[in-house]
Amino acid sequence: MDNHEALDLFAQAGALLTGHFKLSSGLHSDQYLEKFRLFEDPRTLDLLAADLARRFADDRIDVVLGPTTAGIILAYAVALHLGVEARYAEREGDERRLRRGQALEPGSRVLVVDDILTTGGSIRECLGVLASHGAALAGVGVLADRTGGELTFGAPTRSVLCVKVAAFDPGDCPQCAAGSPITAPGTRHLASAS
Repeated sequence: MDNHEALDLFAQAGALLTGHFKLSSGLHSDQYLEKFRLFEDPRTLDLLAADLARRFADDRIDVVLGPTTAGIILAYAVALHLGVEARYAEREGDERRLRRGQALEPGSRVLVVDDILTTGGSIRECLGVLASHGAALAGVGVLADRTGGELTFGAPTRSVLCVKVAAFDPGDCPQCAAGSPITAPGTRHLASAS
């Protein structure tokens, strides 16, 4: 699948939104990729997961690791296409850990997957999990890279959709300066509001 086809899938799923958004990173943007629209349709998600798995088919992956919440589903789907096991990094305090008896073998080659790459915070947290288990990073795969390919993690970093979406510190946000109302759609904002 090429970038144009991937963008079409996001648009058809209602996952490409425009407006004024506060991202989970705290940055502001006029576009938002709503991953949960993709996860509502198993056929669309399966197409994306298969394409992501194909991009790593020759990288000798042993395990696919994803962060909670949507990363659980994505890690499972990509692992299924690669024919390997999946693991899930859950938040525990200020970091992510493998819980519920999960482990990574020292030296195992791990593909870290995530839904939307903006600042790489969740991926870096997963890299900490790998380091704590002595596992090796084989690659990073994301459904959509909002940085236009600017972030890398010391291993092959591949995405199904790669776009450059402007993100602003709140003090530099042109939409804030214009008085546009803001929406905070991410799950981190919902969790902090409750």
